[in-house]
Amino acid sequence: MFVSKKIFLTKGVGRHREKLNSFEMALRDAGIAHFNIVRVSSIFPPGCKIIPKAQGLKYLRAGEVVFCVMSQSETNEPHRLCAASIGIAIPKKPNHHGYLSEHHSFGQTDDLAGDYAEDLAAQMLATIQGVEFDPDTSYDERKEIWKISGQIYRTMSVTQSAVGDKRGRWTTVVAASVLIP
Repeated sequence: MFVSKKIFLTKGVGRHREKLNSFEMALRDAGIAHFNIVRVSSIFPPGCKIIPKAQGLKYLRAGEVVFCVMSQSETNEPHRLCAASIGIAIPKKPNHHGYLSEHHSFGQTDDLAGDYAEDLAAQMLATIQGVEFDPDTSYDERKEIWKISGQIYRTMSVTQSAVGDKRGRWTTVVAASVLIP
């Protein structure tokens, strides 16, 4: 068993008349199609560092089983906006774990989907850190509370959105956080 010390973020979009091939094209665009991907739940490992994708890919080989947190959304409706986003909330104390969230939606821009994914991850981290907040307040208000609490070091996201193909071909978007063994 291993605990990842490094992760990288990636995203991609694919289009094809077949849904499966559209997903493959999105993985290719993200640069991770040549791995055997295993989706895992959403814990950001303690002490983990986010590295550039190009650097992370150097640690992996084609055919390798690779663990990742992945968000995926697809549509074959012409002009329908779909988005996939991974949110990250990193605790201030590096020996504590953080959270990764998956968010997939329709009708949201990159900014909206990314903010929502960050908010989801930050809410999960805030609840285990004992930071009190009202979930019905706006994300901006909660973000300020989390900043003041000093428990959340950083939030971020990676998001891919795309408008459905005008001819009705499948359009798939993916966003992923790839864990390096």
